[in-house]
Amino acid sequence: MDKLLIRGGRRLEGEVVISGAKNAALPELCAALLTAEPVTLTNVPRLQDVSTTLKLLRNMGAKAERSEAQPDTVALDAGPVSSPEAPYDLVKTMRASILVLGPLLARFGEATVSLPGGCAIGSRPVDQHIKGLQAMGADITVEHGYIIAKAKRLKGARITTDMVTVTGTENLLMAATLAEGETVLENAAQEPEIPDLAELLIAMGAKIEGHGTSKIRIQGVDRLHGATHRIVPDRIETGTFLCAVAAAGGDVVLRQARAAHLDAVIDKLREAGASIEAGDDWIRVRGGQRPRAVSFRTSEYPAFPTDMQAQFMALNCVAEGTSRVTETIFENRFMHVNELVRLGANIVVDGHTAVVQGVGGLSGAIVMATDLRASASLVIAGLVADGETVVDRIYHLDRGYDRMEAKLRGIGADIERIK
Repeated sequence: MDKLLIRGGRRLEGEVVISGAKNAALPELCAALLTAEPVTLTNVPRLQDVSTTLKLLRNMGAKAERSEAQPDTVALDAGPVSSPEAPYDLVKTMRASILVLGPLLARFGEATVSLPGGCAIGSRPVDQHIKGLQAMGADITVEHGYIIAKAKRLKGARITTDMVTVTGTENLLMAATLAEGETVLENAAQEPEIPDLAELLIAMGAKIEGHGTSKIRIQGVDRLHGATHRIVPDRIETGTFLCAVAAAGGDVVLRQARAAHLDAVIDKLREAGASIEAGDDWIRVRGGQRPRAVSFRTSEYPAFPTDMQAQFMALNCVAEGTSRVTETIFENRFMHVNELVRLGANIVVDGHTAVVQGVGGLSGAIVMATDLRASASLVIAGLVADGETVVDRIYHLDRGYDRMEAKLRGIGADIERIK
């Protein structure tokens, strides 16, 4: 199993190209199931979760290939799909596999999808997906760990989810494109990956309004056609590199990055003392002095993202002062705390809040990644720690970061992958 070896204490200088967004790529790959015509996606990140999704699509009979000449381009053709089923073996490692449910049901009138697995950061129930599809006329049962759904043709409905759910919004949005009549999604998630998915669907012939707001209207059409679409940049990868530079110090320009998708994070980084400038597709971050401690609370977009909580906590570990970090989205998302403490951090958890007392420095140690974003926080901590840090179980990192160690090495970090 691969590990990362980090020798800390080096400033970061240079440029990093941000990859396409994992959380846009996964639903957009699944959206190809809505049509029998070819769909081409560009700016597709090279991630384990993307590879798993491509394998899942191929298992159903779809053609799904990454271009050798242009590795960020994926050609999809779901015309030959013969088996509208997502088996446990392929779904168990990735919760986003549930995103095939809506497209399969909408196009084929049936779907059998294993209940998903993924990171152990807490309960992410799929009941909102099921409730929404039932409102559209689907007959759904859960048997032996599988969701079995049937509907001759889905019918438009007004759906209000009990909570804001990103994958729930995406699944219902995709299903509604082929439903009969109008569907209105109330309390819809507003993350930038959702309007990006909607733009792909519109390019495929869907009729959608209000994407990017809490109320999305979809007029169902009889069929969708092929399209080509470029995936939006990954705001979480962007935020992770911003935190790394703010913590380790340096001067780095992030290319193909959108500052407008990270307002809450950038505001907090400036509060911590980082200097940040931005244009349409670039962000420059400079870190020098010891950062200042900054308190924050995670919440749905456009507030501070739960996917940036661990990385910002690593910054707070070496900041001047005391911060309070409150997690409101996932109940188990403080599993990185014990590993950060192994590096010398001073953190006390009280329920959903972690109190971080900044220390003058961290000390390298062997630590273990417990989930995707926890992995990134340990890498950031390793970049500022004295001596050597070894991050174990980095398969979590590979699920969501495109060659992170290579990008960090390119801006001066002393980091290598070891077997």
